[in-house]
Amino acid sequence: MKLLVKGGRVIDPANKVDRICDILIKDSKIASVGEDLPADGNEDVIDATGKIVCPGFIDLHAHFRDPGYEHKEDIITGSKAAAIGGFTTVCCMPNTDPVVHNGPVASYVKRKGEQVGLINLLPIGSITKNLEGEELSEMAELAAAGCVAFSDDGKPVMRSDVMRHALEYSDMLSLPVFSHCEDLNLSRDGQMHEGYYSTLYGLQGIPKEAEEIMVARDAELARLTGAHLHVCHVSTAGTLHIIEEARACGANITCEVTPHHLTLTDEAVGTYDTDTKVNPPLRSEDHVKTLVDAIGSGLIDCIATDHAPHNVESKDCEYAKASFGISGIETAVAVIMDKLVHAGHIDISQMVSLFTVGPSRVLGLELGTLAPESRADITIIDPDAIGQVDPKTFYSKGKNTPFKGMELRGWPWMTIVGGRIVAREGRLV
Repeated sequence: MKLLVKGGRVIDPANKVDRICDILIKDSKIASVGEDLPADGNEDVIDATGKIVCPGFIDLHAHFRDPGYEHKEDIITGSKAAAIGGFTTVCCMPNTDPVVHNGPVASYVKRKGEQVGLINLLPIGSITKNLEGEELSEMAELAAAGCVAFSDDGKPVMRSDVMRHALEYSDMLSLPVFSHCEDLNLSRDGQMHEGYYSTLYGLQGIPKEAEEIMVARDAELARLTGAHLHVCHVSTAGTLHIIEEARACGANITCEVTPHHLTLTDEAVGTYDTDTKVNPPLRSEDHVKTLVDAIGSGLIDCIATDHAPHNVESKDCEYAKASFGISGIETAVAVIMDKLVHAGHIDISQMVSLFTVGPSRVLGLELGTLAPESRADITIIDPDAIGQVDPKTFYSKGKNTPFKGMELRGWPWMTIVGGRIVAREGRLV
């Protein structure tokens, strides 16, 4: 099978490419990248004029809820949503039932992803058994089963000795630990960011220190062990400062930020729409501005969706009882394009890097590139496509998005996985 993508603006940060050119795909791999590549009549030609052609986007933090919570999402619907959202590779968090804490469960997730066959699905194993924070999971077994990282995401590892041992073992396996940084003693019963608006709205606040204290602890443990620590869903200016200082002292720390933490503030909670309830919470405007500025400085390694789909019953209730989480894998690219790229806060090359070479380097994968002989995973964006966010059209089972009704400019136009077109103009192929 051959594809020829012609006339698009190819942005490949891994190879410092940003120019109008063509891409020839043969047998699921990139054959060549260059100007005016000839067609021999045996390939399908894709006219990408006016489009942005990128390496396949990678989401290293998503929840597909399978096994155990298939009423919220499953690997089939999650894969469909990811393809529509422009993602060719997705890493699934282990907070399922059973938890991904041993080889058989990890193998189930990986095998089911391969059977669905829409995207590259990579499991993340838990740090501790049953996410209880007490006893380490079978980490070597998880690595052998194909897990690309370890995380108790959704729950912090409160015991420092357990976290230290997790980092030591993960370092022996050359895999990162993804840390959900939250001090439960400070955040317990909180509903939103602690500050002016939590007082105004009468909701229990979650102080920024609940995140920052745990980031500081884990940064020290990363420095102590020499292991690779990845900080999930950074949401405060203080967290960024701690990461910057830890790196300066030699700690191996990477970090991610989500589209909602880059574009929404705690003021949005004033509607009492439970779709604005997320953990960590939407922060105040000064934190959001600092996060956006940190993209330009290179302090943030990647953007991850933290896609957290929920069934209606989990969100259609009073704010205090609603589940935390935003269904974001189908809107992530359009949100960043509209709110940050078109708004002039970051340039398109920075965005592409944060979705490609950035997450690829965090995970140590040979992805996020359009180099010849690399896997032909490609995301094509129409920078001028305008569409309204309508949860009813989501392929995901989770309709819980605070962006509903918004008109956004710049949507994924085509998703190619292993040389095969899997999504085009908002529809599966």
